[in-house]
Amino acid sequence: MEWNAPMLWWLATGGLVAAELATGTFYLLMLALGCAAGALAAHAGLGSTGQVATAALLGVAFTAGWHFKRARSPRSAPAESNHDVNIDIGETLHVQSWAEDGSARVPYRGAAWTVRFAGPGTPAPGEHVIVGVQGNHLRVAAAARH
Repeated sequence: MEWNAPMLWWLATGGLVAAELATGTFYLLMLALGCAAGALAAHAGLGSTGQVATAALLGVAFTAGWHFKRARSPRSAPAESNHDVNIDIGETLHVQSWAEDGSARVPYRGAAWTVRFAGPGTPAPGEHVIVGVQGNHLRVAAAARH
C-alpha cells in the first residue's frame, strides 16, 4: 500500500472526526472539512503547497463561519429553567400556604414536592407557575391573573 498525499489527508480527516467524537468539540469537524478539502486538492493534482493552503484556508473559513453563526444565534435558557429540557417548566400548581423561609409542600404529579418562591415580592397562597427546577425542588412564581 502506498502512502500518498491524499491518503494522508484522509487519515488526518478521520483523526479529527474521531477526536471530535471523543471530545464533543464541533470545531474539530470544521478542521476535518479543511483536511478533506486538502485531500480533494491532492486528488486534483495540486502540489503540497496548494494542498496545505487549501486545507488551511477552508479549515479556517469553516471554523470562523461556525463561530460567527453560533455568536449570532440566541442562547438557550439554562437547563434548570428550559422547557425543552424539563417539561414541568410552565406548568401550574396550587400552593395552600407558605413557610417563613419561602418554601411550601404541594402535591404535584402524584407526589409531594417542595417548592421555593422565585417571583418578585412575597409569596402568597394561590396559583403558581413552575419557572425552574433545582434538584428536587420546584421554583415557582405567582401565576398571572386574567
